[in-house]
Amino acid sequence: MQAQNVVPAYAIQGKDSTCQIFVYSPGEREGLHLAFLGDDEKWHEVGQLCASDYGPWGAEKRMFDPFVTKANDGTWRAVWAVNSTSPVFAAAYSEDLVTWRPQDYPVVREKGIHQPVIYQMGDGSFDIYFKTAKGKRYVQATEDFRHFVEDSLASEADDILWQVDNAEVNGKSYKGNAFDVPAMHLNYIRSWFAALKKDAALYAERMKDDAQRFASLRKPVEAILHVDNAQTKAISNKLVGVFFEDISRAADGGLYAQLLENGDFEYTSADHKGWTAQTAWTSDKPMVIATDRPLSKNNPHYAILDQATLVNQGWDKTIYDRGGLYDFSLYARCLDPKKGQLIVQLADSMGQPLAEGKLKVEGAGWQQYSLVLNTVGKKRTQPVQPKNCSLRIISVKEGRVAVDMVSLFPHETYKGHGMRKDIAEAIAALKPKFMRFPGGCMLHGDGLENIYHWKESIGPLYNRKPDRNIWGYHQTRGLGFYEYFQFCEDIGAEPLPVLAAGVPCQNSAANAEGIAGQQGGIPMNEMPAYVQDVLDLIEWANGDAATSKWAKMRADAGHPAPFQLKMIGIGNEDLITTQFEERYLMICKAVKAKYPNIEVVGTVGPFHYPSADYIEGWKFAKAHKEVIDAVDEHYYESTGWFLHNQDYYDSYDRKAPKVYLGEYASRTRTMESALAEAVHLCNIERNGDVVEMTSYAPLLCHEKHQNWNPDMIYFNASEVKTTPSYNTQALFSQFSGDSYVASRVEIAPELAYRMAASVVKDSRSGNTYLKLVNALPVTVSLKVDGLALPAQPRMVYFSGKPGDESSQLRSSEETGALVNVQNGRLQLPAYSVVAVSIAP
Repeated sequence: MQAQNVVPAYAIQGKDSTCQIFVYSPGEREGLHLAFLGDDEKWHEVGQLCASDYGPWGAEKRMFDPFVTKANDGTWRAVWAVNSTSPVFAAAYSEDLVTWRPQDYPVVREKGIHQPVIYQMGDGSFDIYFKTAKGKRYVQATEDFRHFVEDSLASEADDILWQVDNAEVNGKSYKGNAFDVPAMHLNYIRSWFAALKKDAALYAERMKDDAQRFASLRKPVEAILHVDNAQTKAISNKLVGVFFEDISRAADGGLYAQLLENGDFEYTSADHKGWTAQTAWTSDKPMVIATDRPLSKNNPHYAILDQATLVNQGWDKTIYDRGGLYDFSLYARCLDPKKGQLIVQLADSMGQPLAEGKLKVEGAGWQQYSLVLNTVGKKRTQPVQPKNCSLRIISVKEGRVAVDMVSLFPHETYKGHGMRKDIAEAIAALKPKFMRFPGGCMLHGDGLENIYHWKESIGPLYNRKPDRNIWGYHQTRGLGFYEYFQFCEDIGAEPLPVLAAGVPCQNSAANAEGIAGQQGGIPMNEMPAYVQDVLDLIEWANGDAATSKWAKMRADAGHPAPFQLKMIGIGNEDLITTQFEERYLMICKAVKAKYPNIEVVGTVGPFHYPSADYIEGWKFAKAHKEVIDAVDEHYYESTGWFLHNQDYYDSYDRKAPKVYLGEYASRTRTMESALAEAVHLCNIERNGDVVEMTSYAPLLCHEKHQNWNPDMIYFNASEVKTTPSYNTQALFSQFSGDSYVASRVEIAPELAYRMAASVVKDSRSGNTYLKLVNALPVTVSLKVDGLALPAQPRMVYFSGKPGDESSQLRSSEETGALVNVQNGRLQLPAYSVVAVSIAP
């Protein structure tokens, strides 16, 4: 989006003229606004300059007592109070009042900060004064407004420092700061907001209005695709991958095939309100939970049975049995006497056993016991009627038996590695070139204590450290880094592990000191140990088990060969603050120093241009491209945004770090979004020399536990449901290449944004692949010029109505196929995505 050169009403004309502006906040949740004094002597609202980004959504993001000053060099500084309970205030910097650097939140001695004010000193630094319940305090800020030092003594500053201006805007009186600025500057600001408003109207376009929008169209619309075989360029051969985050119960109760909920008895109210170690379990006697002499300090809780029956009905009280084998295990020890016996059953809803086995428990030490439960039966030959069942553990002898880490898996999992087969197969069918894991916001967590540490997710399951999930539930860590790497190998995808950049999620709740957001980041004296953890991950994945203790752990887990890790992600859509940048750079430098061939993928925040994090993140990455190879962009947008930004990557700097579009999606789960995303991917392939990877997000969602919407794949206990967006990802991944062939679509200009094409070649197979998107409500009859099409080319496609929530990939070879060739022209159905395969 480019600001337009518009001369706004009331603006003072002439390049040498000046005008007055007023910067203020109309309300604690409305951010910092700007108004100008027109030639009618009234103040006129322009728009919101920035908003507070402090703390969690909903509860925070507030701005109190903002104070703005213009620096001697013409740049701007702003401060404001964030709440009455945190020992921090907000500090912001801007060169033009339009684009603001991500905010910093200096920590001071007292809580309840209010009325901060700024004044620039003769040496260029700034003095910041503020009030608290105990008096006045003073902080000195560097000229670049990045570092802040509080004086140890209270301030005796005069109250005159706190004088502010007043102005009436839209009939209401506000406090703020007034300035004289060149009229040219005001016109620039107003033009910027005019352009934003125009873009917002454009991006609001929805296909539900197409009947009216394209009422004059005749069927079919004719178009020509011009292919220029003389213009080719190398592009990334791993453009389409997947991003797995444990969100919406994607791991436990999802891809991870464990059928029992809370099998480790480690649920707490910190995971979810009302949860305890007994959650998901019932018993015919009062349950006893103990913590003395635990199986592991990382899993201290266990249950004690004494002639009692423990029952677990699985995730959402559903263990869906189609008839088959189940692998059961637990850890147990006798408390008294020295021997015990447990009966293990899978029972139907009436309590009748479908399968049963016995375990003899011996000794006072923890041991693992296992058996196989068979719900088919030896004599049964007919298919079993699917039914819901529950697991029962029955202590039949007098005496106490302790049990922990209770586990039930279907015997058949994806390639025998513990992943739920139908979900794993749906992911594998996408043929992803890479997989990013384990997050997402989940990896940098809700506060410093909740940052995901990969070492807590490897080794024997009973020694792994479970933790609460930022999305409001419990992580068993059964799906840990070993399983992630193994799953990547199983589906033929390169692993892209992502670790926090030394700070938690900027939306974190307040800690014990009352500090929310990034909470100052991991203390700098602890950062060397954290950096070493990052380096140890690479050693664990790639090292020689004969010489490396970390590689030996990998080998002991069952994978003696290296995982061939080639890239690592640092950070996840973080607020690009000074504290973030210092820790981020420390990690990137350390990785490159020890492992120069490892690709480092950084981050540029949660939004696209012109967000503050995007601008600062790219600026930082370009300044440090010797240690940052690529950056991770994220954006979730309207279908209109995707349709009207087909040139988004065309002007990117080809010498800058590469782009990994790690999270993106249009905002519905319908055919409309699949079409918009397909248009975007056509243009990404055209820019495949600078865009290295992409992954739709989120990947998985349990239908009963939706933290985010839309998602690519929905599931429940018994079935998997793919969306039209899944088909878009499948087509672009399965029909991908490593060389782009220039092409352009000739069509009526007013229809051009609804038609997209991409031609790529695959050097391995020699095939040429043509992807075509028709986002119009009528058939497009397409002539292909410069590319020889067979009389009956192999085509795979999907189509539907914009509101459809499901669609099927079909082949042109099927009876009644909608895609065909007539008189040498491809007939592309309304609202369709088509892939054409042309053999050499």
